[in-house]
Amino acid sequence: MIRVVLAACFALVALPAAAIDIKEVTSPGGIKAWLVEESSIPFTALEIRFKGGASLDAEGKRGAAYLMSGLLDEGAAELTSTEFALAAEELALKYDFDVFSDGFSISAQFLSENSGESVELLRKAINAPRFDQDAIDRVRGQVLSIIASDEEDPNDIASKTFAALAHGDHPYATKIEGTAESVAGLTRDDLIASHKALLARDRVYIGAVGDITAEELGVMLDMLLGDLPTSTVDLPAEAPFLLAGGETVVAYDTPQSVARFGHEGIARDDPDFFAAYVMNQILGSGGFGSRLMDEVREKRGLTYGVYSYLASREHVNLMMGQVSSSNDRVAEAISVIRDEWAKMAENGVTAEELERAKTYLTGAYPLRFDGNARIANILAAMQFDELPIDYIDTRNDKVEAVTLEDIKRVSKRLLKPENLHFVVVGQPTGLDASN
Repeated sequence: MIRVVLAACFALVALPAAAIDIKEVTSPGGIKAWLVEESSIPFTALEIRFKGGASLDAEGKRGAAYLMSGLLDEGAAELTSTEFALAAEELALKYDFDVFSDGFSISAQFLSENSGESVELLRKAINAPRFDQDAIDRVRGQVLSIIASDEEDPNDIASKTFAALAHGDHPYATKIEGTAESVAGLTRDDLIASHKALLARDRVYIGAVGDITAEELGVMLDMLLGDLPTSTVDLPAEAPFLLAGGETVVAYDTPQSVARFGHEGIARDDPDFFAAYVMNQILGSGGFGSRLMDEVREKRGLTYGVYSYLASREHVNLMMGQVSSSNDRVAEAISVIRDEWAKMAENGVTAEELERAKTYLTGAYPLRFDGNARIANILAAMQFDELPIDYIDTRNDKVEAVTLEDIKRVSKRLLKPENLHFVVVGQPTGLDASN
């Protein structure tokens, strides 16, 4: 029954963006967080993010962070893996541990009536994972299965090849899961070292939403995170981008080619970022209303889907995209994409396109705040990305402020069709590869 109640909480709690009152909280131990108090339903969502992530994998230990993240709930302190799972189920504690290139995240949702027990169970997972050998072997097997499956996925091959060619010896050049060889060689000591490197209290960002006061949150954070070490491993340097314009073909026996493409992009804190964001909505992020979808799919039938996006990461900024097409037509699809890149770089966008993009982006934004967990995630992400606490209130104003002149300027600055590099996985015809 308690699980049904918690599921109802997840479904019902939602706040309009305009009603979100964010408080800055500092725990007695000095841990900072952003809090939105919402006591109408007795549960709390907590989002914890640590900067660093899989980019902190030691040399020769690629995949350590990924494997470690899958083991935090496989037994902690005095609890075995099975005992931990049963305890979480009885408390209706919902949690998730996840790692990405630049960060490590802990998500948790728990009922107010058993918050103390839930937080204590989560504390054990964060601070005292067991890393039992049988659990390591079992989860390692799952990771190796993922790696083997990805090696046969054209989309994954395209992504992996693009990263390897673009980023040299930076951690961004390799997959966070590691390779079969690197994962097979990981030891328990490697996982302990990864845990210490990633979960550093001086690199933590926290969002909390729900039935909890600032005082209660402060005590909770000290209990959860107060015993964690400060950082012992440096963050990586800026990543290079080594690709020039052209195409790289990876031969793969499939009737349809997958192409991943991109060039250098724009930083999240650049004054032109919002103009670039709106520009990309019109170019390739707007689904069936975007230029790429209209030209590549609707007018020519070259693909079922094509898109572009801004990839503003901690250590490199890119503008990326992807398209799939039959082997005999992918070269034409690539040509059309380059043409659309060039047209927008030269001419910008129309007033109608700009108004349509603004209407969508400002109207869709409040829909993101559809539950405590989503809002907690947004609060942590804002801090992680070094956005101001009033960002939710001002974001749509920044979108509305973008003018035709802004987009023309940023299009000319950012869009470089001659610099686009396409990694094509398949058996494309009529395509002269540069590599």
